Amino acid sequence: MKFRLLLFGFLTVAGAGSLHAQDMLSALDTGNEKDFSIATFKGTRLINFHTTETTGPRTLDFRISHRFGAINSGFEEAFGIDQTANIRLGLEYSPDGRFMFGIGRSSFQKMVDGFLKFRLLRQTTNNSMPLSVTLFAGAYRAGIKSPVINGFELYEKETSRWSFNYQILIARKFSPSFSFQIAPWYNHYNMVTSISEQNDSYGASALFRLKFSKRSAITAEYAYRANTYSNTTYYDSFGVGYEIETGGHVFQVHLTNSFGLVENQFLPYTDTQWNDAGIRLGFNVSRVFTL
Repeated sequence: MKFRLLLFGFLTVAGAGSLHAQDMLSALDTGNEKDFSIATFKGTRLINFHTTETTGPRTLDFRISHRFGAINSGFEEAFGIDQTANIRLGLEYSPDGRFMFGIGRSSFQKMVDGFLKFRLLRQTTNNSMPLSVTLFAGAYRAGIKSPVINGFELYEKETSRWSFNYQILIARKFSPSFSFQIAPWYNHYNMVTSISEQNDSYGASALFRLKFSKRSAITAEYAYRANTYSNTTYYDSFGVGYEIETGGHVFQVHLTNSFGLVENQFLPYTDTQWNDAGIRLGFNVSRVFTL
C-alpha cells in the first residue's frame, strides 16, 4: 500500500507540477527565446548530480557513465582500474525542451532507474527572473538477487526493491563563465537492511561550473546529509572534474568518492572518503541526437 501511494505521488506530483508549471511559463514567456539565459550548465548532469538543464526539443541524449574502484586499493589493483567498475547506460528525451524523462541501468546492484524533470522557471538575461528552477523525481528498482538476512529474504516482496528521490534544483548563471546550483533533496527506501536504519534521508547539494575556454570547464559538486539515518558510517558525496565539448559529444572526467551512479546510491550511501584516498576515477560521455 505504501509503495502504491509513493508511486501515485511520484506520477501525480510530477504530472500536476508539469501542467501548473506550463501555465506559469506561458505567463512568463512574453518575450523572445533569446531573453532566457542559455547553457547555465553544459549537460543534464555535472558529475553525478542532475543540473537544471534538460535536453533540447525533440532531442535524445545517450549517456555512458563509468566509475573505477578506489584509488587507495593500491598498485596491485592499478589504483582502482583493475577493480570491478560501475557502469550506467541511459537514454534521456525531451519533447519540448522543458519536460524531460529518462531511463537507465547500472551494473552496481543491477539498478534500473527512471526519472522526470521539468523546468519550472528559467533565468532571463534582464534578471526579471534571476533564477532557474527545475523539479526532479526519480524511481529506482534494485535487480540483484535478494539477500538473506536473519533467515529472511530482504526482497521477498516486489515493493521492497523500490526507492525514490525528489529534488528542487535552483541555479543561477552569474556570468558567461560561472554557474552555481543548490538543491534540497529527499530520499526514501521502501526497505532498509536493518532496524538501525531509517527509510528516509534528506539534505542539500551544491555544485558549480567554471568555464575557462570556449569548450572546457572545471566542475565540482558536494552533497550534505542532514539527518542520521544509519548506524553505519557513510560520507558526503564530493567530486571535482574537467569537462570538454567536442562536436555532438560532451566528455566529463572526474574524481569522486561515490561509487553509485544514481541518486538513491550516492546521496545516502557513499561509503568511502577523500581523506584516505577513497576516491575513484570516472567519466561520463554524452551524445545527443535530434529526432
